[in-house]
Amino acid sequence: MLTLPESLRSAFKEPLGPVYTETDELLAAADSTAAEYDRERLIVAIGDVVTYHLRVAGVDPAVAIIDGKTKREAVGEDIARVLDGDADRIAVENPAAAISPEAIDALRDALIADDSTVIYVTGEEDLLTLPAILAAPLGASIVYGQPDEGMVLVAVTETAQNEARELFSQLDGDTTAMYDRLIAE
Repeated sequence: MLTLPESLRSAFKEPLGPVYTETDELLAAADSTAAEYDRERLIVAIGDVVTYHLRVAGVDPAVAIIDGKTKREAVGEDIARVLDGDADRIAVENPAAAISPEAIDALRDALIADDSTVIYVTGEEDLLTLPAILAAPLGASIVYGQPDEGMVLVAVTETAQNEARELFSQLDGDTTAMYDRLIAE
């Protein structure tokens, strides 16, 4: 299990990429990133409201990581109804301010799955942004919510992966073993 040390909490307050309030603008940016790497758009959505907005726009993320909550409160019925799709579901436990081995395994498996996958987290999904950046292929897009601001888009580039690896390495726990587990084939 990896945990977020108190000294690193401020590093996660600032968005890791540009913030979008319009889904179509975010999707255009994701398409641009994918085109730079000559690949199809691949989106990993982290958070219920982000996943909701993407689905309403007609985009089913390759991986959606949700917990049934927004700002620590249960999502409304409209959001829950949209999130209750037919994607494959993996249920995991992931405590707040932590990254569990179970969540790492689910993310790794979801990224190589042929179909869209929803990882339903009991606990909290916020820190799973880092392993998503590390495990997603170059040219993919990681999208997560920035409370009261919008949706953050992290284009998966070598630079973004290096920055995520630096933050990941500062978590408490055996980060090398968890990284190896994440990228295991």
